[in-house]
Amino acid sequence: MTIPSASVPEPVPIRLGYVGAIAFVAAMGGLLFGYDWVVIGGAKPFFEAYFGIQDPALSGLINSCALIGCLAGAILAGCWSDRLGRKRLLVGAALLFGVTSLGNATAATAAIFIAWRILGGVAIGLASNLSPMYIAEIAPARLRGRLVSINQLTIVIGILLAQFVNWFIVRHLPAGADAEFIRAGWYGQSAWRWMFGLTAVPSALFLSGMLFLPESPRWLVERGRGPAARPTLERVGGPAYAAAELGAIEASLALESRARARWRDLLDPKLRRVLVLGITLAVFQQWCGINVIFNYAQEIFSAAGYDIASVLKDIAWTGSVNLVFTLISFRIVDSGGRRPLLLFGFGALMLIYTAMGACYHWHVLGLPTLLLVLAAIGCYAMSLAPVTWVVISEIFPNRLRGLAMSVAVTSLWVACFILTYTFPLLVKFLGPDRTFWLYAAICGAGCWFVQRRLPETKGRSLEQLQAELSG
Repeated sequence: MTIPSASVPEPVPIRLGYVGAIAFVAAMGGLLFGYDWVVIGGAKPFFEAYFGIQDPALSGLINSCALIGCLAGAILAGCWSDRLGRKRLLVGAALLFGVTSLGNATAATAAIFIAWRILGGVAIGLASNLSPMYIAEIAPARLRGRLVSINQLTIVIGILLAQFVNWFIVRHLPAGADAEFIRAGWYGQSAWRWMFGLTAVPSALFLSGMLFLPESPRWLVERGRGPAARPTLERVGGPAYAAAELGAIEASLALESRARARWRDLLDPKLRRVLVLGITLAVFQQWCGINVIFNYAQEIFSAAGYDIASVLKDIAWTGSVNLVFTLISFRIVDSGGRRPLLLFGFGALMLIYTAMGACYHWHVLGLPTLLLVLAAIGCYAMSLAPVTWVVISEIFPNRLRGLAMSVAVTSLWVACFILTYTFPLLVKFLGPDRTFWLYAAICGAGCWFVQRRLPETKGRSLEQLQAELSG
């Protein structure tokens, strides 16, 4: 049995305003993900002075501890998203974002701060798993790449917002201020608390918006509630579109067991190829090294010769470049295709990191290093950042999408934890030059993997992809 195409004769009357609004609201989880993930980079010199943190290992832990929660959140999303639905868990993530932001803002000790960061990581893990999956399950096939990329766009907006807030709050910090001056004054006592506490505002917006969104039509059909899914699909593209989509979803489910999805189902040999593909892409997206620039911007720019006041301005530049090139990716992800963009991203980052390592090795610092950092962020923003999320949200079969995507996203966060925790240690023992050369080698391996293993997925319905990749 083959999966019928879900397409209807052109032009399909897609209601872009409706699906766009759904995508933007769901992608607020991405905005909170980006803000909460990056705010720590600008707050780091201030809360570390307040808590008296000097050990590189403890610094690595406090910067990466949220990833422990991310792992838990991704696993919970896999366990509960197929049982409770996508919407309920996204509502829960919004609540958790708000509560943990206030917890971090009021933390009195490093231990309490770490505990709240871990709980905040649970919200990140839930949102990073469910927001792109929810959007992919509602989006029409020919617009899926662009609509799922809205999640990456909001992540970038969240990153830029965090960087701007960090800079604005401490913009009057005197040049050359030492740790004791920071710790004893307003910057060490209160400034960093505002950086974290302001997350409660977009959290409230995300929560209120999610309450009005429909549940995923594909999840409803999989749970035997097809009639409840039809109104949403009709609002997306009209009665003909809804009938075609429901027929394709039902046909794909007819090929699968109707039993509840279980973790051991992921061991099915038919799914192994696509599961390995999703896991490996997720790992390479993190091990390409770009997140150390966001989480350790202070160290990277300080090693390049910048003082702390200049560092915060440079961090804002990285966020601006990130946003501009994400907007470019938003325009080309469906026309350019997933595979060419990933090949470009890995290849370009390999060359840029090689040059960055050379700059650190021969002490060509300052502006050249800043320009290379901006180039790396631009390349990542228009390729690996959005396309990886698009691919892992579309390659898994309907019945197992929640569990399989949970495994891929969990692998992503494990890789991110290893990357973030080890960066201070790699710099200490290898130096920044050899550290970036190591990231260049990893990008080369990622380029090879995409060339050998990833088929093009643009323009196909989720059910067609299921038949082609898992059949």
